[in-house]
Amino acid sequence: MAGRNDRQRRQARERYRRQQEQRAARQRLIRRRWLTGIGAVAVAGLIAALLVVFLPSGNGKTASASASKSPKASATAVAEPAHHCSYTKATPVARKVGFPPTAPDYAASYQATLNTNQGKIVFNLLNSKATCTVNSFVHLAEAGYFNNTQCHRLLTSSIYVLQCGDPYATSTTKLTCSSTSAVGTGTPGYTFASENLTDAKYPVGTVAMANEGSATTNGSQFFIVYKDSTSGLTASYTPFAKVSSGLDIVQNVAKDGYACQYAQAGGGAPKKKVIIDSVTIKKT
Repeated sequence: MAGRNDRQRRQARERYRRQQEQRAARQRLIRRRWLTGIGAVAVAGLIAALLVVFLPSGNGKTASASASKSPKASATAVAEPAHHCSYTKATPVARKVGFPPTAPDYAASYQATLNTNQGKIVFNLLNSKATCTVNSFVHLAEAGYFNNTQCHRLLTSSIYVLQCGDPYATSTTKLTCSSTSAVGTGTPGYTFASENLTDAKYPVGTVAMANEGSATTNGSQFFIVYKDSTSGLTASYTPFAKVSSGLDIVQNVAKDGYACQYAQAGGGAPKKKVIIDSVTIKKT
């Protein structure tokens, strides 16, 4: 009997140890996916509040997903508009849509309309300055990747942005800001290199890619700047669009603040829910 009790206690300890390791791994993953590129001016007062997940990267690990063994995308700057794009396999995959074409339509002009429950938000995509980023965004939009998702994160101090683009945040998901939630960690199954970073600024109306803090970890998550954030952000996030209408929608969402706060990263889930019903692309 004593031997069986000892065995049960060992098994219970082992289960507890595995649970703690899994929890720690998930917390590390989430911390890596929050924005890390805050400017020196903002660091002192914001380091605890802004370990932000600004985007999914494909080489992060979870308890059940391993890193891709594919070659990493090069961070070397390319002449724009780019005539060829490289995309690298990544995990975790929030919604399967396949890879974008490697040959972008670099001469086209694109306009994207986010059809949301709060109204339409329209972007002019900067195809001549961030060709591969635009190529990816258009691919995701046309594949329905953003459909029925919600913008999951709002920042209201020094960095003034609304973050969207992760299908783990479904339209019906209750955002709890839990450190164990998968929201904020999803990728479209690939990552790619940053563009358009030379002297990049983040004035009001900028739309830029979120990333894990390195130049090859762009995926699907993006953020909309509703108030100038140039002093709070380093030139580390690819600006790929400019809001042409609907910015007031984001600003009104920001006024309402957030319903819960991310303990590990700062900011929080917007109190006013922004659901992206679909994204339509107009090409000229």
